[in-house]
Amino acid sequence: MGLTPGTPAPGLGGKVALVAGATRGAGRGIAVQLGAAGATVYVTGRTTRERRSEYDRPETIEETAERVTEAGGTGIAVPTDHLVPAQVRALAERIDAEQGGLDVLVNDIWGGEKLFAFDRPVWEHDLDDGLRLLRLGVDTHAITSHFVLPLLVRRRGGLVVEMTDGTSAYNSEHYRNSYFYDLAKNSVLRTAFVLAHELEPYGGTAVALTPGWMRSEMMLDAFGVTEDTWRDALATVPHFCVSESPAYVGRAVAALAGDPDVARWNGRSLSSGQAAQEYGFTDLDGSRPDCWRYLVEVEAAGKPADGTGYR
Repeated sequence: MGLTPGTPAPGLGGKVALVAGATRGAGRGIAVQLGAAGATVYVTGRTTRERRSEYDRPETIEETAERVTEAGGTGIAVPTDHLVPAQVRALAERIDAEQGGLDVLVNDIWGGEKLFAFDRPVWEHDLDDGLRLLRLGVDTHAITSHFVLPLLVRRRGGLVVEMTDGTSAYNSEHYRNSYFYDLAKNSVLRTAFVLAHELEPYGGTAVALTPGWMRSEMMLDAFGVTEDTWRDALATVPHFCVSESPAYVGRAVAALAGDPDVARWNGRSLSSGQAAQEYGFTDLDGSRPDCWRYLVEVEAAGKPADGTGYR
């Protein structure tokens, strides 16, 4: 199946999606691209215009919903803490009452960016932070699946996208930052594999998907640049040349959701770059970053930073 370069996906009009963890970053990018393809998209998170999460950042789920609608879909913001079963149950009940089912679940819940320390062994890592990270990165996915998947299995062809960091192939051979981070991200990969087994009898598909080096709001702030000026960061972080916008992984999800043969991916993991090669979409600038291949062939190989051939 191929798409015209730059096209998000075949029309998703009439499809209902839930992007859990859509306040910012990949979740927001995915929600907006599903909206651009015409879907009705429920977006959840803990930061609203009235209340912020411990991230204490300005992005809100209301903004995400508005961007979904502006893109051509219907955005619906539902404040939800996915560690609280009662709130997730209420979310599922609302979607059921308003839509009668669900076609796409994107589980992008994370919230652990401030809770892990790079390259610090487990005995030196703050234990409370590590256990909180696991709750945010693993328990939330289980709670959400428990309450939401009954809506998805009503409709054959349902899709679950479990968002993580790294493909199965890459993570199987590489240490990922810290004990707790590694455990959380690899648990999500396994979650997609397990859900694939459980959804298959109902005609459903579960996939693990990873962006590459994504220019999230937090990443741009850390480098002191904006989406328009991100190349200024290359002077100090040259491998950032292979980075991608959140819309890129969003287009990957939209392409998967519009693929009538999406079941071929059941139980597998893939990256935004792999999906772009398969489906023919591009990032907003017309490029096709392939971060995970770059990390192995350029950065890990000790070669000078050069995105030629990788975007």
